[in-house]
Amino acid sequence: MNQKYLLYMYLLKARTFIALLIVIGFFSVMVPNFLTTSNLLIMTQHVAITGLLAIGMTLVILTGGIDLSVGAVAGICGMVAGALLTNGVPLWGGNTLFLNVPEVILVVAIFGVLVGLVNGAVITRLGVAPFICTLGMMYVARGAALLFNDGSTYANLVGEPALGNTGFATLGSGTVLGVYLPIWLMLGFLLLGLYLTRKTPLGRYIYATGGNESAARLAGVPIIKVKVFVYAFSGLCAGLVGLVVASQLQTAHPMTGNMFEMDAIGATVLGGTALAGDVDGSPVRSLVRLLSFSWQMAW
Repeated sequence: MNQKYLLYMYLLKARTFIALLIVIGFFSVMVPNFLTTSNLLIMTQHVAITGLLAIGMTLVILTGGIDLSVGAVAGICGMVAGALLTNGVPLWGGNTLFLNVPEVILVVAIFGVLVGLVNGAVITRLGVAPFICTLGMMYVARGAALLFNDGSTYANLVGEPALGNTGFATLGSGTVLGVYLPIWLMLGFLLLGLYLTRKTPLGRYIYATGGNESAARLAGVPIIKVKVFVYAFSGLCAGLVGLVVASQLQTAHPMTGNMFEMDAIGATVLGGTALAGDVDGSPVRSLVRLLSFSWQMAW
């Protein structure tokens, strides 16, 4: 094969990385302190929000679906966390149970999964198109977030030592080995996504569903379970993003996550995943490229 053609193909596949290098080079010249460890860590911390959503969105789009509700789900999950930290859980007899931060994170993550399960069930069992279903869920989740506290925010989510619910800020701004926790969370989900798509039968089922659903069904692929799983996984990612944003701001706002779904879809598609399902290149390249594009979008 002609070497010039091969070079052209390599450059085409690396277009996202080339654009990223150009952006980094431009800001490095314009801002003297841009290429510092602290600044790069802060930028990557912001990238983690889009990156987490894009990882979940990648699995959804690989099946030929789409999830327009992730931004609104992030918003309502932040409000759930704010309500749990501020008001606790009312019990019989007028008592109130206050959860500690790990328990709040677990409850909110489960809530995000449940919303994703509802999306998956409506799409698979009722035959509603993913676009319509998740668009409806977006409005339902956003409306519910606004109703949670009469449209107001839950501010000063620092907790109270007497109630044992302090330390929420650690999730969004805490560090391990000098790296912010949201970055570790994003990397963990990136590795999980790579493992699922490359090393498990579920990954092959996801690709088969997006490639040709009818053929996959005839081949014995559990289409319903696969679709329900990817929407539940996307809901989990959205729930964690809502937690991270609320933790960073120490405030839960009902409009958190507005238009996050567009960033996630843009990062996923330009990362190499086709909207019609399947993928342009290997899962490793696609997931890494979507994070590269997410970094550019964060700027």
